[in-house]
Amino acid sequence: MRVDLHCHSTCSDGSLTPTEVATRAQAEGVQLFCLTDHDSVAGYEATAAALPNTRVLRGVELSCRHAGKTVHLLIYGIRDGSGLTALQGRLEHVLEDRRARLKAIIARLRRLGVKLDGEKILIATHGHTPGRPDVARALVEAGVVRSQREAFERYLHDGGPADVALERVSLDEGLRLGRNSGAKMSLAHPHTLRSPQLVDEMFAQYKSAGLEGIEAYYGRYGSQERGLWLNVAKRRELVVTGGSDFHGAAVPEIRQPGIDLPERHAERLQAWLTE
Repeated sequence: MRVDLHCHSTCSDGSLTPTEVATRAQAEGVQLFCLTDHDSVAGYEATAAALPNTRVLRGVELSCRHAGKTVHLLIYGIRDGSGLTALQGRLEHVLEDRRARLKAIIARLRRLGVKLDGEKILIATHGHTPGRPDVARALVEAGVVRSQREAFERYLHDGGPADVALERVSLDEGLRLGRNSGAKMSLAHPHTLRSPQLVDEMFAQYKSAGLEGIEAYYGRYGSQERGLWLNVAKRRELVVTGGSDFHGAAVPEIRQPGIDLPERHAERLQAWLTE
């Protein structure tokens, strides 16, 4: 089954609008779709309208904190009601924190001798979730670096010379927000935690709180990496989810949305999403 439960639009750090991402997904034969912009649900209505004959979920990739690490929580199937209202209210606070962080990063770059137009950068973030990629693009435009990748390598990586830590939602709170909105939750790209043991311990601790899925089918995974997380899924009796992490031109190595999920996993995934 062709699915995509992890992709991004101009509502966060992607290069295509929600409608354009949905249209690409349709062209790729995606049968189950969820736009998961960073800390934003703003693109849902546009994707649902663009895919009238496809099952479309309202979702978000929520940046959380656990054990001193950033955990990306994929929240699928957010329902209308008080839970959605509470989640949107929390996301508004996250948006304010992200804007404050950009200002702090720009100030830190200035102390390093790199002067950028902070007001211009902040104005350009209107309509999408602000983040370090906005500063990376500005560094490229200013000729300070040749690519966004170089910007992160030199200045913006976690703990880098210009990085400023973002006060993130705790994993406990993120899971509670998801549960209260009637959604299902999965751990995005587990390799980014750089510790299979930590991933396993997280599921041991939080599966009963709603962390029931793992993104074992991920756009950049080969069979060996995928197998590692499929083993975790089997051991912990998790639902296997799949997503491309498509960003358009912002991440050119992922060319199109959509990922093939074997039927045995697709059947369980669909049943889980309708529970």
